[in-house]
Amino acid sequence: MDNQANSSGASSFTSAMNLDQQGVSFIPQRYVLPPSQRPNIIHHHDEHVLPLPIIDLSDFHDQSRRYQIINEIRNACKEFGFFQRYILYFHFPYRNLRYTVFGCFLINESFIACYKISNVINHGIDESAINEALKAAEEFFNLPHDEKMCLFSDDVHKPVRYGTSLNHARDEVFCWRDFIKHYSHPLPDWIHLWPSNPPSYRKNMGNYAEAVQDLQNKLMEMIFESLGLNPSYLEEEVNGGSQLLAVNCYPACPEPELTLGIHPHSDYGSITVLLQTRSGLEFKNKNNNWEAVPLVEGGLVVQLGDQMEVLSNGVYKSVIHRATVNVDKKRFSIVSLHSFAMDKKIGPAKELVDDNHHQLPKCYNEFSFREFLQFISNNDITKERFLDTLKIMK
Repeated sequence: MDNQANSSGASSFTSAMNLDQQGVSFIPQRYVLPPSQRPNIIHHHDEHVLPLPIIDLSDFHDQSRRYQIINEIRNACKEFGFFQRYILYFHFPYRNLRYTVFGCFLINESFIACYKISNVINHGIDESAINEALKAAEEFFNLPHDEKMCLFSDDVHKPVRYGTSLNHARDEVFCWRDFIKHYSHPLPDWIHLWPSNPPSYRKNMGNYAEAVQDLQNKLMEMIFESLGLNPSYLEEEVNGGSQLLAVNCYPACPEPELTLGIHPHSDYGSITVLLQTRSGLEFKNKNNNWEAVPLVEGGLVVQLGDQMEVLSNGVYKSVIHRATVNVDKKRFSIVSLHSFAMDKKIGPAKELVDDNHHQLPKCYNEFSFREFLQFISNNDITKERFLDTLKIMK
């Protein structure tokens, strides 16, 4: 690692993990949210989880079944309305299960899709890859504070940076988390910039990054086909797109009711794949209430981002979400954010626009990943969503 932090903002940086290690009994004022933005500590309400139909995807790659399965997925989406807000769970049984299922369940009138994947060739993520990535994350955050600070930066354009909030230089209230973010695809272009300590970090995190990249390629095919597009739609752009890993540590917090691990936001990209060790993720439902997402052991949570909302012309919605913290348990997560290439302009697919008949008017202007980075460099995205600046008013 370099010997100096990458920004003058390092002098004002406070590490949540460092505070936790000091055994503080209260959180500093910089972490305290205004009363209207503070979380209610939500618990899971299993009594509100309703079973919905299961769609068997075991033969998804069989052309004789593929069309039927896509229709079943489409019908389930339309019937149960989880296009309004939805999150996909990807669960990897790893061994001995030879089937794949797609299903949905309902929590407090907010629809969530549940998606399980088993031993599909070139599709599953081995349990050891997941465990080793999480171990590498924990080992990194256990490094001495000064060593991690060598990677500190408040420049959102940096390919590798250590920090705390969405935009350390501009956020009025800090998040109760530490993160290390780095680009990951194509892996050979970036891995030499990643932390060299702990020694296993590059290898173990790199193996996981490549496995998730393969997964997102498959997911994008299914999502495009469910929209009525060719599964190979934008195939070159998907395969050559960006992957950013955000590795997070949410330490135990003495006053979790006053702060958040990450403030409400939607992700900028096409899809986001989340691996987490404990529950803490919440999303905003169609009634603007916060819903806790139950933890699925060995599972991955997949969310749609702003690029997918724009590309689908609003048929699918990106997910507004946040992370809560708790008083006695540390939480780790590895977030894989997938988007199109830095300067690739994304707008509504022409197949999903029909301005002539005013049935499917174009609802969004085009944007690129670089334009998003410029926006968050100059704005507080907790107050204004980038997506709202793209909407075409009719």
